Amino acid sequence: MLKRGSFVLTLAASFMMLAANVFAASPIRIGALFAVTGPASFLGEPERNTAQMTVNKINASGGIKGRKVELIVYDTQGDATKAVQAANRLIKDDKVVAIIGPSTTGDTMAVIPIVEKAQIPLVSCAAGSKITEPVKKWVFKTAQNDGLAVAKIYEHLNRLRMSKVAILTVSDGFGSSGREQLKAQAAQHGIQIVSDDTYGPKDTDMTAQLTKIRGSGAQAVICWGTNPGPAVIARNAKQLSLAIPIYMSHGVSSKKFIELAGDAAEGIILPSGRVIVADLLPAADKQKKSLMAYVKDYQKQFKAEGDHFGGHAWDAVMLLKDALERGGDRPAAIRDQLEKTRNFAGIGGIFNYSATDHAGLGKDAFVLVTIHNKDFALVK
Repeated sequence: MLKRGSFVLTLAASFMMLAANVFAASPIRIGALFAVTGPASFLGEPERNTAQMTVNKINASGGIKGRKVELIVYDTQGDATKAVQAANRLIKDDKVVAIIGPSTTGDTMAVIPIVEKAQIPLVSCAAGSKITEPVKKWVFKTAQNDGLAVAKIYEHLNRLRMSKVAILTVSDGFGSSGREQLKAQAAQHGIQIVSDDTYGPKDTDMTAQLTKIRGSGAQAVICWGTNPGPAVIARNAKQLSLAIPIYMSHGVSSKKFIELAGDAAEGIILPSGRVIVADLLPAADKQKKSLMAYVKDYQKQFKAEGDHFGGHAWDAVMLLKDALERGGDRPAAIRDQLEKTRNFAGIGGIFNYSATDHAGLGKDAFVLVTIHNKDFALVK
């Protein structure tokens, strides 16, 4: 028989082991802010779907260091006020160790002060360059910078020996960031902006702006926005028989744009991540394996094509997984390991973060695609 003292010690040790096991089994809580409904749902819905699908796959494979991941998603509806409220809830009530999203540049800019003050890592799925320029200590992103997209378009115009362009940008965070880059990079590429106009996110007719562009002498028009506005512009341009090339931003890099624009989408050119043309990539492409696996998984689960936007969420979850495996679940450790990420082959590109670069992608993250027969094709 055990003596009383030995029994107490054994009982105490048992309780400690039980507590340790409970602690070890506690889930790693990650927050997510996506525009699942509202005008930006074409971004947020595939992001939400992808994030949950990816977390489920991680958990089915044993989790991270034996611990399950719990994903807590709030719908921002593309509203900055709702995004701020949800970010505060994730941090104060849900006690998350990191946040992925939001879906839009405007929502992201609104929550940056929240995560910086709370010292919680944020991996945004939005594209605006100003999200990470200048660098914010706790903020990273997975969507390719709009500055890289602008360079891709301008280089193509240079190859076609076109120098006079019209720009038509939406008056929101994404549009204003794109407009800044279009204007800032014009001179270095020998581009002259002969018409500079905007449209509202809820505008339903851009005939007036396009009529002005037709008389401007522009050799091409560059539209910067997210659905549904760019689809309206495509349809209006077709109605006006506007006989110059139309370039769109990566903000419409999904089949949803083709669906909305219909026949008017034919021939439009845009920069995009590789995922929408994954099957057309050479076998030697470093991203192809990840891309094809993602496309296959998404198609199997949601009966739809995995796209450029869902890919941003895949990257965010997997980058956090990588950081958690290397550094543990303290927010500061996650942040530090994110910043040390090198040669991570994701959906959006090959990520290399550093203390001076929290965007992590280069110009090669984009390919130029065109719309042909209601599908995407690589521009040769």
